[in-house]
Amino acid sequence: MTFPLLALLCAVALLGPLLALPRKWRVPVLIGELLAGILLGRTGLNLVNPVEPTFTFLADMGFALIMFVAGTHVPLREKKIRSALGIGAVQLMVVAVVSAAAGISLAALFGNSHAALYIVLLSSSSAALVLPIIGSLTLSGPPILALTAQVALADTLAIVALPLALDPATAGRAALGSLAVLGSAALVFLLLRKADSSGKWRSIHKVSEERKFALELRSQLVMLFALAGLAVWSHVSIMLAGFAFGLAVSAVGEPRRLAHQLFALTDGFLGPLFFLWLGASLDLRDLATHPQMILLGLALGFGSIAIHLLSRIFGLALSLGVLSASQLGVPIAAATIGIQQNLLAPGEPAALVLGALITIAAATVAGSRYASRNIVA
Repeated sequence: MTFPLLALLCAVALLGPLLALPRKWRVPVLIGELLAGILLGRTGLNLVNPVEPTFTFLADMGFALIMFVAGTHVPLREKKIRSALGIGAVQLMVVAVVSAAAGISLAALFGNSHAALYIVLLSSSSAALVLPIIGSLTLSGPPILALTAQVALADTLAIVALPLALDPATAGRAALGSLAVLGSAALVFLLLRKADSSGKWRSIHKVSEERKFALELRSQLVMLFALAGLAVWSHVSIMLAGFAFGLAVSAVGEPRRLAHQLFALTDGFLGPLFFLWLGASLDLRDLATHPQMILLGLALGFGSIAIHLLSRIFGLALSLGVLSASQLGVPIAAATIGIQQNLLAPGEPAALVLGALITIAAATVAGSRYASRNIVA
């Protein structure tokens, strides 16, 4: 990795904001960043090497931060969300049961042993994508609360289950590693809550703000990277470390100034580098060589949408069912881990990303339609 190459990466990452600029398109920023990585990487011009150690390490830092921010988006402190957890849990159970049958069928149809992975993907949702859409469209009401609860539960459970589903042969080791990471995140939550209740955290925040020390950001990065180190040591994805720490911070309450600082670090630098790395790592030519993987991506994307439409039986509008099917962190994490650990077949990581892109496009349209029609379910 050189400075000219880093400048090139930062420049092409601007494709994300440029595609997202027209409000009527509602294109997520990550789409342009993925496309830029595909253009520069294995599929396109082959100008960047996705296995170069420095590039990979920066991408891992971005991945940890992205999952941390996703965890902070889960509104654990809102009492209304807690009251909707029952309905959301029931909706998720129905989705999970149907996803189990669909995932087993897909694995049999495509002749592989990835049924558990497909089940997780089909039943997952993305809090990092759904909650910003809800906020930007100012959606509210009981159906939105139930949807938010379902998405938060699905995202949390899918992220915990994904490492076990990806490599069942190491499920025991992965389970112990996951428990170690989750236990450490719980300990961090207790420490943060104690510091917050005692007033120490507010004092640190005040001094940091007055003297420009950025102490909150520094301390959060120490804890995040320590948990990521534990995850790597215990053979668990840093995805779980980032998301679990994000949940801990969300439960305590994230200071607005810290949120702004993390936004600058994640969305301004390390996050785009991760999506560029992921795009560069994908070889979409494998889809042409293995056309069945195109069918797999289509099946995962449209299958997830169809399964989540079952929430209609609980009175949820069809557009909200489509919105709940949106996927981001889980399929991207599956593709990332699969590439890093060589767990997936040629073309399969691209198929997982294709499925996610289908749900993102559908969710973007569905959210807009729900807002424009002002549906009350």
